[in-house]
Amino acid sequence: MSKPKLVVMAAGIGSRFGGLKQMEPVTDEGEIILDLACYDAVRAGFEDIIFVIKPEMEEAFKERVLAPMAGHVDTSYVFQETDQIPEGYPMPEDRVRPWGTCHAVMATRELLDEPFAVINSDDHYGADAFVKVYDFLAGNDDENTFCMVGYGVENTLSDQGTVTWGICTVEDGYLMGIDETKGVGRSAEGVITDAEGRVIPEGTVVSMNFWGFTGKMMDEMIAGFPTFLDSAMKKDPMEAEYLLPVEVGRMLGENKCRVRVLESADKWYGITYRDDKEAVMDAFRKMKSEGRYPQKLWG
Repeated sequence: MSKPKLVVMAAGIGSRFGGLKQMEPVTDEGEIILDLACYDAVRAGFEDIIFVIKPEMEEAFKERVLAPMAGHVDTSYVFQETDQIPEGYPMPEDRVRPWGTCHAVMATRELLDEPFAVINSDDHYGADAFVKVYDFLAGNDDENTFCMVGYGVENTLSDQGTVTWGICTVEDGYLMGIDETKGVGRSAEGVITDAEGRVIPEGTVVSMNFWGFTGKMMDEMIAGFPTFLDSAMKKDPMEAEYLLPVEVGRMLGENKCRVRVLESADKWYGITYRDDKEAVMDAFRKMKSEGRYPQKLWG
C-alpha cells in the first residue's frame, strides 16, 4: 500500500473573520496555522501534501507557504474554481464561490491513488490527531472503512461568538451520523447550547473536518456530483455546497462505508472571528515555551 497523502483545503474565504484567515500570522515568528498543521503532519509520517487553493492566491501561497517547507516534505497544489463542473451543466451567472468541500477534494483527483487525509487550512488539530489518522490509514486494508477525528465540543468553542459544528452520534467507536448544528456556544451560565436552546453536554463529539479516506470516497464523490448539481440548480444555485459530512452521511445511510472515530483530547484552535486571534497567539506562545514546537518551525 502506498503511503497516505494529506489534502489541505485552503481555498475558502473567511467571511466572519473578514479576510483570508489562512494567511494570518498566529505566532510571534510570523507563522500561520497552516504551518503548524503541516509541521504536525510531517512529524506524524506524512511525506506528501497537496494544497487546494484559489488561482489568485498562487504566488503568495508559493512564497509564504511552500517555500519554507522545501526540503522537509513534498508539496503540490491544485486550483478549486467555480466552473469546475461536468460538461452540460450551465454555470450560474452570478455564482462566485466554489461548490464546497467535496468539490475541493475532487480537484486533487489526478494526484491521488492512495489513502488520503483531509483537513481545513485554518484549524489547529493538535499533533496527536495527525498521528492517529496517519497510523489508521497506513494500517487500514478495508476500502469501505474511513476515519474521522472527533473532539469534545467543550474543546472547540470560540469566546467571541457562536459556531456551526457537526454534532456526531457515535456508537462503539464508529460514526452513526452527523447533524450540522448552528449557533453552538457557551452561555453566560457556562452551559453549551445551540441556536434552538438545546443543551449540548460536554463530551459530545463534534467533527472539525479532519477525515481519513480510501479511494472509494473519491469515486463516490465524483459519481454523486451530477446528482448534487441537479438538485442545486433547481433549489439553490447560488449557495448550495457539496459537503464532505453530508456525503459521508449519505454513504453511511446506504451502508457503503464505516467511519472509525478517533477521539482527540487536544483543544482545537482556530480563528473563526478576528478577535479570536489574540487567544490563539497566546496558546501557541505557551506551546512553544513548553517545547511542543520549535521557535522556528522549518529551521
